Amino acid sequence: MSRIRDAIFERMEELGPAEKKVARSLLADYPSAGLASAAALAKAAGTSTPTVLRLVSRLGPGGYPEFQEQLRREVTEHMTSPVSRAAGNLGTDGDETRFQRSVALRVGLVERLVESVPPSEFEAAVALLATPCKNVVISGGYFSRHVAQILTKQLDQLIPEVRYAAEPLGQDVGTYLALGRDSAVIIFDLRRYELPAKQVAALAKQRGAAVVVITDEGLSPAADEADVVLPIAVDGTPFDSFAALLVLVESLVDGVFQRRGGAALDRMRQWEESIQIYRSFRAAAASEGGSPDESAGPGEEVEA
Repeated sequence: MSRIRDAIFERMEELGPAEKKVARSLLADYPSAGLASAAALAKAAGTSTPTVLRLVSRLGPGGYPEFQEQLRREVTEHMTSPVSRAAGNLGTDGDETRFQRSVALRVGLVERLVESVPPSEFEAAVALLATPCKNVVISGGYFSRHVAQILTKQLDQLIPEVRYAAEPLGQDVGTYLALGRDSAVIIFDLRRYELPAKQVAALAKQRGAAVVVITDEGLSPAADEADVVLPIAVDGTPFDSFAALLVLVESLVDGVFQRRGGAALDRMRQWEESIQIYRSFRAAAASEGGSPDESAGPGEEVEA
């Protein structure tokens, strides 16, 4: 990572809300955003020019001209041209197979997590979820909803009152209307961004809930309403890759588990005991000549 990016990561937890918006805008379009004027960066971040200058002062390179000069040096030293990157993606050189290139691309996306997600933001998300909340509500987009549902099901085995809202502005709107200051919302919104995500984030903020937005490096408009933003790299072929997204979700679950400790283990045991009882009930019904499906009720068997 380059020096200014390093400085942003190190100081993210020290920044105020407005300064975080500037930092996130800079990271989302790094380093190009910083090569524009301070006023342009402020406009892109939805803040003021003085806020941009305060952030630059915190990062240490001096004034804004010195900040831009350091960025230019980083471009010269570390950035490759778009033509070079495009030629590299053709994959015509070397002994790698198509499969090897595909795997390598996705491994690279996962490795970029340590650059795209500031550690302080990740720890803030873990702390928020590990602290007992009245409820945690999770929603996702057209594709990302599948990963959002995985996060919901895994968190539900570690902490209570976790719900997935399939239609947050439709039939599930009551879930958001029930939010309060002791609630948390996780919103998945990756490019192509969906308008409801920003509306849902705004609604959650109005109700006093903490908002975590999981997005790509371009940053969803919903990030403007967020308390915590976790951006990932999604540049796969032919579609955006969820490789890094899955690793981020599993890391969040691991972080919550480690932080909750014994309380998480107790809840996992309760889940396991319930599943065993449920399976035994179905087996007994089947042995007595009944239909397992009839005895199952509305639920479905849970995978291990």
